[in-house]
Amino acid sequence: MSDRTTGAGTNHPGPDHPGPDRTADGAAGPATAPPRRRPRAHRVPVTLLLPALLGLAFLILPLAGLLVRAPWSGLSEQLTGTAVWDALRLSLISATAATAVSLVLGVPLAWLLARTELPGRRLIRALVTLPLVLPPVVGGVALLLVLGRRGIVGSWLDSAFGITLPFTTTGVVIAEAFVAMPFLVISVEGALRAADPRYEEAAATLGASRLTAFRRVTLPLIAPGVAAGAVLAWARALGEFGATITFAGNFPGRTQTMPLAVYLAMESDPQAAIALSLVLLAVSVAVLVGLRDRWLSTP
Repeated sequence: MSDRTTGAGTNHPGPDHPGPDRTADGAAGPATAPPRRRPRAHRVPVTLLLPALLGLAFLILPLAGLLVRAPWSGLSEQLTGTAVWDALRLSLISATAATAVSLVLGVPLAWLLARTELPGRRLIRALVTLPLVLPPVVGGVALLLVLGRRGIVGSWLDSAFGITLPFTTTGVVIAEAFVAMPFLVISVEGALRAADPRYEEAAATLGASRLTAFRRVTLPLIAPGVAAGAVLAWARALGEFGATITFAGNFPGRTQTMPLAVYLAMESDPQAAIALSLVLLAVSVAVLVGLRDRWLSTP
């Protein structure tokens, strides 16, 4: 008798024997998935691990020293003064206002650098990012020479409108925006270069103006980049010192932000300076940690 009749000598199961993908009653069943392999744990080379740990210690130890040497027992007394909360309130308000100025001026500037073939674009980008490497004190001097009462623009503002910017709260906002805006421009420009311009072209073919396409199409696409740049700009503005003290001075209740209050306290009361530093550190960490998962995380 042939193998086809008896089923002998073949690897196919008989009708009463369930196959590998069939259940006992003959119904098709799910195939068994092969076990997933765990990714192999790669050993970190010592030549990379050692400098990495040194870099981590270099960044963390100063903050740990601040926490260890903090006057925890008298911290409440150090922070109950009116000057402390005035400086903190001014820091939060001025940093938020500087971020708003950076958004209004920096987003269009980033679009200009990313989407147009502007002559001298490389030079313009270099000038925009110059405050990142320029010493803040030099930035404050430059602001005084331009916006001071005898400056190039400031003298005209004073004579024509009676507007004086140096040594005012507005001057604090201007100084902080000057040093913080490059962070926003770099972040938004990178987001614009990563976004597909064909969406904007499609909106233009449907009759949308360039402004409408930017508002309805481009901005939603680059919203994470704009938010990340705004967070970085806000954090930079909150910690600004050199340009602020040079252009706006250090007047309590009017131009004295938290970094300036820390500097002033270091000369007379180091324990108060440590307490103020803890407040500034706590605010900065809380904002960055709270917003990172929402705006700065990568998919």
